[in-house]
Amino acid sequence: MSIIKTKQKHPATWVPTAYFAMGLPFIAISIASVLMFKSFGVSDSLIAFWTSLIMLPWTLKPLWSPLLEMFKTKKHFVVATQLLTGITFALVAFSLHFDDFFTYAIALLAIIAFSGATHDIATDGIYLSVLSGKQQAEYIGWQGAFYNMAKILTAGALVYLAGVLEERFGVIDAWMVVMLTYAIIMIVLAVYHMRMLPSGGEQTSEVKSLKQGFATTKDVIKTFFQKKHIIWFIAFIVAYRFAEGFAIKIAPLFFKAAVADGGLGLSTSDIGLIYGIFGSVAFVLGSILAGYYIAKRGLKRSLFSLVLIFNIQFVVYAILAIYRPESIYFIGAAVVAEYFAYGFGFVGLMLFMMQQVAPGKYKMAHYAFATGIMNLGIMLPGMFSGFLSDWLGYKLFFIVVLFATLPILFGAKFIPFPHSENNESETNNEPK
Repeated sequence: MSIIKTKQKHPATWVPTAYFAMGLPFIAISIASVLMFKSFGVSDSLIAFWTSLIMLPWTLKPLWSPLLEMFKTKKHFVVATQLLTGITFALVAFSLHFDDFFTYAIALLAIIAFSGATHDIATDGIYLSVLSGKQQAEYIGWQGAFYNMAKILTAGALVYLAGVLEERFGVIDAWMVVMLTYAIIMIVLAVYHMRMLPSGGEQTSEVKSLKQGFATTKDVIKTFFQKKHIIWFIAFIVAYRFAEGFAIKIAPLFFKAAVADGGLGLSTSDIGLIYGIFGSVAFVLGSILAGYYIAKRGLKRSLFSLVLIFNIQFVVYAILAIYRPESIYFIGAAVVAEYFAYGFGFVGLMLFMMQQVAPGKYKMAHYAFATGIMNLGIMLPGMFSGFLSDWLGYKLFFIVVLFATLPILFGAKFIPFPHSENNESETNNEPK
């Protein structure tokens, strides 16, 4: 596929759309597909296990990130994976008519996960290669905001639409429309980015063969684990979103489950409206405000407060599970508060990985490594969250999740900061 070369574009013309495209497949698998399979009558334990397992590529992506340096440009891989993701979403839509739809849909979503993880590597590579350290800090809030703007559409408006269509046309046709819409959006974004995305640098001259690619991968892994304080960094990254890993699969199931089963008894369209739209708008606002908050105070001074605010979401879930309010307005207000706190705290981890974990010879690959470890911290508890919630019930489950927040609260007070937050020389030394 030939990609059109362009002059350098202003970050505002591509950062929002590139990170929206990054967020859409991730949210589609982690949240929207969960609700889709629930509507088809699949059990909570099967949904949580398989929709967590197929997200493994987001953890393993550092293993093939150096190979992306061998061919074409980073832009090429961004556009190619967006097209592949769009086409595969369309195949997911048509698979829903098969008797063994769950098997086919999970397999196709696994392809989307691999494509999405590769897309993330290349997109982050462009972000790290093109923008200065100052620009990275300025746009981190917008990056996080538009990554999670995908929730407004993916887990919000389109889930709401699915709920409406379920009542009129049935579950299969409703979710076919949603999956085809995801497909169209990704293909349109690919066409847009053919023109608007910067190249992110040509393929590196240091990697010219598959053998050299594997040698570089080995060096990437070796130098990553040789970083100062790396054990503390890994523990910190895993702990940051570990509690979220338990909650992310079960929360939408809890919202949808019948009151008699300990849930809130919301319809699919109710969840799309309050959990996807109003909550996600609050997330975007929290992300943007957090960017300015960090820019003013510095990440080191802000980190503990960011972590504290980030974990408010689990207190909210516990309160909802204990009291199970019937008022849609109370539930909506709780979700707005939860998502604002989530968005505000989320960007702290992303900027920490950029500024403290990634710097070095393989900045792009080491950032991919860091985000892969972050996703492992979400995937592992997510795989078993369904079994745990089935065993404990929703109320006790969300109380247990609160205890999973304790390690990061302690870790945020003592995590070291070996690199300057504004060191330009450390920002742009990735091999091109």
